Amino acid sequence: MLPGGAAWAQGAKPAEIKVGIATYLSGPASVFGVPGRQTAEMLFDEINAAGGVAGVKVRPIFVDEGPGVDHVVGEYRRLVQSEGVHLIFAAISSADCIACAPLADELKRPTLLWDCGTQRIFEDNRYNYAFRTQANATPEILAALLYLLKVKPDFKSIAVINQDYAWGRDSWDIFRTAMNTLKPGVKVSAELFPRFGATDFSTEITRVLALRPDVVLSTSWGGDLDALIRQASDRKLFERSTFVMPLAESSLQRVGKALPAGHIVGARGDHWFLHPSPADPERLKRFNDSYRAKYNAWPIYPCFHMAQAVSAMKVGIEKAVAAKGGGWPTDAELAAAFKGLEFPSPTASVRIREDGQGLENQLIGTTMHSEKYPFPVLTDMIVFPAESVTTPVGQKSADWLKTLTPDMVAKLPQAQAFK
Repeated sequence: MLPGGAAWAQGAKPAEIKVGIATYLSGPASVFGVPGRQTAEMLFDEINAAGGVAGVKVRPIFVDEGPGVDHVVGEYRRLVQSEGVHLIFAAISSADCIACAPLADELKRPTLLWDCGTQRIFEDNRYNYAFRTQANATPEILAALLYLLKVKPDFKSIAVINQDYAWGRDSWDIFRTAMNTLKPGVKVSAELFPRFGATDFSTEITRVLALRPDVVLSTSWGGDLDALIRQASDRKLFERSTFVMPLAESSLQRVGKALPAGHIVGARGDHWFLHPSPADPERLKRFNDSYRAKYNAWPIYPCFHMAQAVSAMKVGIEKAVAAKGGGWPTDAELAAAFKGLEFPSPTASVRIREDGQGLENQLIGTTMHSEKYPFPVLTDMIVFPAESVTTPVGQKSADWLKTLTPDMVAKLPQAQAFK
């Protein structure tokens, strides 16, 4: 291992805490990869202005996920072995997280999976140095289905338009499995998987227009989802079917009024700058105001996810230092501090389970237009408690979803209107 690779192995207090951060800085996914970077820069500046973490300043080192998995893996090794980073935040892409989690254990470097969605990471394996600071795909997709069953229980047919890669297909498998359990007999009119990074959805839209399903599901994200929304709006598809888009919160400000009222949108957590019932309203207001003042936009879900990773980093290091009586933790001691860690988010709090998976509430709402904002906002919002929609420790989502019962819908929390 090259110099710098030892990091905190001897428990020596560093001159600075170096954090490697993988996010999309190029390509269509940069529309929320860049806000993630901006949030990290903003929060690191705030931490340093307040004296650092346990008295040590923090410095981010960013890596672009755009070139692909092999590039990210190479950069991960470089960050550890050459840069001597103390922690790594990885990543947006599920494929990148799947590749980086084993590296965390191999190189013994605490790694926070800050945004990726695949449920397979902690269901298929166990790691000592990798932890997720947000939910996985199962609660994100299940919450959207439960919301649909609550507000449109009589739908009889559905089509799916998802990106053709692991996330698009896995998220559809989750939705379909839960739907077949909770509402068997729904007709699947079409399963359409345009390539990742597609810009033209005319073929998919033409087919769905002809089929006229009651519901259209799309778990797409980034520039792909933006293009799909604009093109579907131009061709009046939103007038024919109810769309369910569990990741669309991040697109609302970009697509503006192209997305009509009456469609179901998720926030990949309870991440919404107009959250109806945050745990600490002042904390959310400070986060919103700081981001808007600095970047002239409202924070979107990757901003919240990055804020959670930064919060977990700070609380985890402070916990490990306290456990050592003020001494500096080794890599192993810091990693151990993340197990069972509870830390604040801008809207609530997150707890990392013993298997490394974060428990995060889920917010789903229906789009409406308001004179207060030049883009759709959410109303009739339901905040799903994390544990009610998350696969239990030791079980796999594909099996657990088949045990759900229809009375889940009757037990949903009360919807909250836009104010």
